[in-house]
Amino acid sequence: MSSVEQLIEKARIAQQVYENYDQGAVDEVVTAVAWALIEPGRNRELSQMAVETTGLGKIEDKILKNERKTLGLLRDLRGAKSVGVISEDEELGITEIARPVGVVAAVTPSTNPVATPTNNTLNALKGRNAIIIAPSPAGEKVCSRLLQYFHEELRRIGAPVDLIQQLSSPVDKIRTLELMKLADWLIVTGSQSNVRAAYSSGTPAIGVGAGNVTVIVDETADLDGAAFKIMKSKTFDHATSCSSENALVVVDQIYDTFLEKLGDCGGRLLDEKEKQTLQDSLWVNGKLNRQMLARDAEILCQMADLKRIDSTETKFLMVEESGIGPDYPFSGEKLSPVLSVYRASDFDDAQQTALNILNHQGKGHSIGLHSSLEERALKLGLELPVCRVIVNQAHCFATGGGFENGLPFSLSMGCGSWGENSIDDNLNYRHFLNITRIARPIASREVTVEEMFTEYRSRYGL
Repeated sequence: MSSVEQLIEKARIAQQVYENYDQGAVDEVVTAVAWALIEPGRNRELSQMAVETTGLGKIEDKILKNERKTLGLLRDLRGAKSVGVISEDEELGITEIARPVGVVAAVTPSTNPVATPTNNTLNALKGRNAIIIAPSPAGEKVCSRLLQYFHEELRRIGAPVDLIQQLSSPVDKIRTLELMKLADWLIVTGSQSNVRAAYSSGTPAIGVGAGNVTVIVDETADLDGAAFKIMKSKTFDHATSCSSENALVVVDQIYDTFLEKLGDCGGRLLDEKEKQTLQDSLWVNGKLNRQMLARDAEILCQMADLKRIDSTETKFLMVEESGIGPDYPFSGEKLSPVLSVYRASDFDDAQQTALNILNHQGKGHSIGLHSSLEERALKLGLELPVCRVIVNQAHCFATGGGFENGLPFSLSMGCGSWGENSIDDNLNYRHFLNITRIARPIASREVTVEEMFTEYRSRYGL
C-alpha cells in the first residue's frame, strides 16, 4: 500500500466516526480548528514562517488575512445547518438532508499557504468530511506546522486527528495526482496546470480560474476614495492575491487627475525606458520571474535597477499600456505591486478595453468599478464574462467576501464556464455537501397542452 493510500484509509476511518456527530459537535470541531490559527501567537509564527519559506508576501498582512478570513468564514458558518435535515418545503413536499462528500483532497498554493488550507479545512469539516491537504512544495513546512496546531485542538476536544492530514514529504506531482485520483472530492486553488489535472483525474473536482483583475474608474467616481482603495488593495501582502488589481482602465476625462491621485497615494509612473527595464526584469523567457514576485516596490526597484524612482517613498509602480495580449506582458497578471494603466475615451470604450483584457486573461473571475452610477455596474454584470462585479471597494478585500459586502468569505473564487470552472461563486461549505432530497406526493400540478401553447400558437397562426 502506497503512502497516499495509507492517508486515504486513515481519513476514511476518521470520517466514518465523524459522520455520526450531531450539529453541535460538528460546530465545536469547526471552532476548535479555527482557534488553531486565530490564537495570536500561532498566527504570527505561521505568518512569519510562510514568508520565510515561500519568499512571498508580507508578515503583518498575512497575520491580518489569516485572522479576517477565518473570522469571516466562522461568521458565515455560524448557525448554518450541515447535519441532517437542513430544509423543508411543505408546498413541494421536499425535505433536504445534508450528507458528507467523504474524503476531500485540497491542493493549495504557495501564495496563501496558511489561509487557504484553513479555509478549505473549515468548510470540509462543517460538512462532516475528512480532508487531506496537498501543499505546494514551498508551503510544505508551514503547512506541517499548521497541521500540528490543528491536531492539538482536535485532541483537546476528543475528535479524530486523522480528519485532517497532509500529503507527506516530498510533495510532488506524481503523489499529488495519486491523491487526486483516490479522494472522493477535489478542491484545487493555484496553478491552472493543477486545476486541469484535477478535472482530468476522474474524481469530481472544483477548481478556480486565473486572476487578472481589471478595474474601471469613470468620470463620476470619488477619485480620492478610489485611489486610496486601489493602493491599499494593490499593496496588501505584496499583491499575492489573485484578486489584486492588475489593470486600471481610466476614462479620459479624469485620467490625468486620477494618476495624480494615485501618485499622492504612493504610486510612481514609469517612463517608457523604465517600463522596458522593468519588463525585462519581471519576465524571463516569457514567464514571470519568481524572484520578483510578491516583493515590495522598493525591492522591485532595486532588482530592476530603477534608479530614478525614490523607492523608499514608492508603494507601487504604474506603467501606461495600450496593447493587450501575449506581446504585451503588462496586460496579464503580475503578482507584484505593478499596475498597468489604460486610457479610455469614455465608459463604453473602457468596458471594451476591460473585455479585451479578460479575453486575454482572467475571464470569469471579476471586474472592479469605481463609479457613482449604479446602472453601469448592472451593465458590466449583464455584458461582461465575469462572475463578480465589485463596486467602489478595495478589490482584493472584497472579492473573497468582506464584512462590508454579502459575498461568502473564501480564498477560492469560481469563474464559471468562462474560466473553465465547475462553480461560479465563492467556494463555501455547501460545495462540501451532498444533498439527499425526499420527495413526497403533493396535489397534482399537471398542465395541459392548451395552457402552455395557446398564446404561442395564436401569435404564429399555428
